[in-house]
Parts: sequence; structure tokens; C-alpha cells
Amino acid sequence: MAHLPKKPTPRAGGRERGPVREETCPSQARTTRFTFDAIGTHWRIDTDEPLSASLRTQILERTQRFDATYSRFRPDSLVSRIAAAPDGSAFDFPQDSVDLFDLYDRLHAATDGAVDPLVGRDLELLGYDPTYSLVPASDSARRAEHVRGRVSWAADVVRRGTTLVTRRPLVIDIGAAGKGYLVDLLSDVLRDAGHTGFVVDGSGDLFHAGGRAIRVGLEHPYDPKQVIGVAHLHGQALCASGVTRRTWGEGLHHVLDARTGVPVDKVVATWVVAEGTALADGLATALFFTEAQSLAEYFRFTYVRMYSDGRAEYSPDFVGEIFT
Repeated sequence: MAHLPKKPTPRAGGRERGPVREETCPSQARTTRFTFDAIGTHWRIDTDEPLSASLRTQILERTQRFDATYSRFRPDSLVSRIAAAPDGSAFDFPQDSVDLFDLYDRLHAATDGAVDPLVGRDLELLGYDPTYSLVPASDSARRAEHVRGRVSWAADVVRRGTTLVTRRPLVIDIGAAGKGYLVDLLSDVLRDAGHTGFVVDGSGDLFHAGGRAIRVGLEHPYDPKQVIGVAHLHGQALCASGVTRRTWGEGLHHVLDARTGVPVDKVVATWVVAEGTALADGLATALFFTEAQSLAEYFRFTYVRMYSDGRAEYSPDFVGEIFT
């Protein structure tokens, strides 16, 4: 395990959110760039060949459909309807939900319930609610929630293909793997349109296809102008997660242990390289709660993990450099 210096190693170039991309070109050919804002973050797609106007529209429409299904911040979304159903019901999701919920099944099992898409209500109680109040709920509201009992993906949801059956209001939050899954869906759109060299970057959750490898800086969680290392990425996904990205008070951030509803405090940042972006995204969250050796019994990946005391650990086969 490495111990990182108090003053992180500087990097060259400008700043981006999440992992800092050092070199963006998917190949040596001149690339084109398409940027847009969606699901509360900034997106960037670099391609070897220009995107047609119709393909750009298709990408935006695909993103909007995803948001209309899974966003708990939209009152008209499907998951908001689930949260508002007083006695639960049967809800039909699109076909893309099968792979996403299958992944959550595996993550829930591999982390003993720490990763759970029903963590949404705990986030709301801490103030990370659809109105972004950023004000924790009152003690009385917490007590009332305690009386209702904790919910669990394994116990409170029945899955029948694309249909999800509930028996009470449930607040689904797919933040652990959802953005990565959208990266995968948009990558499929590009492939179906014939593009072979591209990078899809959803503010730090990114997938690279074709061409030569790219270098991606691993942004220091306490100083976004610095990096703690560099990953070499070729035909893979890289996702990062950190407790300093979305904070709104002392000890209040978006990475919660779903078994307790309490924000984590020992791990401050994780980076995962895997074949798929949803998998890398989900594992970047899982590493806050579960040892890498345990996760390796279920998944194939490499990783870097940084602790609150400045220590960092990483896979022996991690392709890149860690600055110590």
C-alpha cells in the first residue's frame, strides 16, 4: 500500500471533473467533439469521424428517455411514480432495465447489501432530495422512518423480467451504476451507427473504443488541480467515485452504506477499470464498503483506492502509474 504525499503530484493541462483526461484522442486521426448537459452533469463525446446531425439528435433523445425512466429528481419519471405509490404496484420498465437491475443484484450480493438502489430514501433524509434542499430531515421524520423499517433490494422488490413489483413506496436511486450504464448505452448508439473510435465521457465515467490507448489522470479528491496517478485505457471503461464531489455539510455526502444509511468516512476516492462502464461505476461505489479481494470473487476489474489518511492501494495488474 502506497502513502501519497501531502502535496500531490502536479499535472499538465486543464481541469475536468472526475478523472482528469490527459490525452483525449481515440486515435491519431483528427477527432470531433460533441458536448451536452444531461442527468445533472456535463457530457463529452470524442469521435474519429464527425457525428451526423441525426445521430446527435438520437444521442440526446436516448439520454432523455433514460432520464425520464430513472431520475428521482423528475416528478414525471417512472421511479418518482414508484416513490409516490402508497401501496406499491407493478411497474413496467424498458428492456434496458434488465441488465442494469441484474448488475444491482450482483452488487447487492457481493457487498452484503451495502450497494442497494433503494438507498434513495436515506439520501432524501440527509437532504439530497429532489428539491436539493441539502437540509437533513428532522429527528421526528427520522424516527417515523425508523418505525417503517429499513428497505432492501433483496426483500422489498420482486422482479419479473422488465416488471418491478413493489408493496410500499420505494425511492430508487441508481446513482451507484446508472451514469456508467448510460455511457454504455450511448456507446452502443455510436457502434450501431458505425463508429469504431470514440470516447464517451460522462463527467468522469468514461469508455474508450478503438485507436490507441489514452492516458487518464486520477484526480486528487482534495485538490482537483492535481492527480495521484495516471491510468492507461484501451478499449475499456474507467469510473471514479469520491466523497468530496457532492458534499453539503460536515460528514454529509452522497456515498452511503445502504445497510445503515450513514455516509462512509474511511475511503475517500476510488477508481475502477473494467470492460463495461456500468460495472466499473458500480464497483467504484462497492469499493467504499467491501474489500477488493471479496469483489474479485464476483467480478473482473482493476482498481485504485484512496483512504482518508492519505494511503492508497491498487491492483498489482493496474495498467498505469501511481505517484508516491
